[in-house]
Amino acid sequence: MSRSAQTALGRDLVQFFEDYLPAQRGLSPHTIRSYRDALVLLLQFTTRDAKRPIERLDITDLTAERVAKFLAFLESDRDNGIATRNARLGAIHVFARFIAAHRPEHLGSLQRIIGMPFKHGAREAPIEYLERGEMDALLRSIDRSTRLGRRDYALFALMFNTGARVQEILDLRVRDVRLDAPSQVRLLGKGNKTRVCPLWPVIARLLRGIMAEGVASPEDPASRLLFTNARGRPLTRYGVRYLLRRYLKKAAQLAPTLRDKRLHPHSLRHSTAVALLKAGVDFATISQWLGHAGLNTTMRYARADIELKRQALSQVFPDALAPPRGGRLLIDGSDLVGWLRRI
Repeated sequence: MSRSAQTALGRDLVQFFEDYLPAQRGLSPHTIRSYRDALVLLLQFTTRDAKRPIERLDITDLTAERVAKFLAFLESDRDNGIATRNARLGAIHVFARFIAAHRPEHLGSLQRIIGMPFKHGAREAPIEYLERGEMDALLRSIDRSTRLGRRDYALFALMFNTGARVQEILDLRVRDVRLDAPSQVRLLGKGNKTRVCPLWPVIARLLRGIMAEGVASPEDPASRLLFTNARGRPLTRYGVRYLLRRYLKKAAQLAPTLRDKRLHPHSLRHSTAVALLKAGVDFATISQWLGHAGLNTTMRYARADIELKRQALSQVFPDALAPPRGGRLLIDGSDLVGWLRRI
């Protein structure tokens, strides 16, 4: 559809993402993608609900009632938590304010959307991650006899090596990787902050292989994206989620514990953090490795891993985790603590 044939909603979307968010608000590419994901989901829901093609939707189709139905859909059909639901609503609020600022004829209906409250009761969900055996099962489930299989193996192995966010990996170009020793990769994270992560030698060999097999492109080889789809186009976060779900289904046959976990691409980042923590790496180094804004974000991984809790317990109460021993509570209660430890 030409720009002249676009609806007002289409024109506003273009201006919102091409000018308002990056130029006027100065938001990072990662934040802009988050807004994009929220509005894509809303538009897809609206086109189904309104029974009209997405290119024919207009501002009048975005009503408070429809947004409320969309938020309920996120929780019921997509199984999103309250925090995710609120994040999507936040993006919708920003877009509604943007439209209201220069289309006053829609101010009344848009104010009802802007006034929709965030939902209370959000709880921090448990961090889901892959144990070492589960990660091995995931990688073993990938068929490396094909070019795309080798790409997928390198993709997930690199995500575990670096603990990078999905988009950080997908934005990598050949020039961001140094394969000569000491091998390393340069990542562009939130707030346009750059960090460098070391690569295991085996990962460097994997990356060398997929670089050699990359789909031919007219652009400068150094500027070529590291991970692309079968047609040489950029691999998307949705694509990575689909691939991970497919391989996890196969991996569950090797590691049945995977069936009880709700895993997504960001879980690989959690897996890296917990693995580093178990290896004895200090919080400050892990924080720098993952590109966290502060140590508080990193320290939540110490609360996530049950094995670390067991280790801490065994240091404070050395016999707490010892095999149960026979014994009886003394009548006078003088050995109450000892008896509790032996239960």
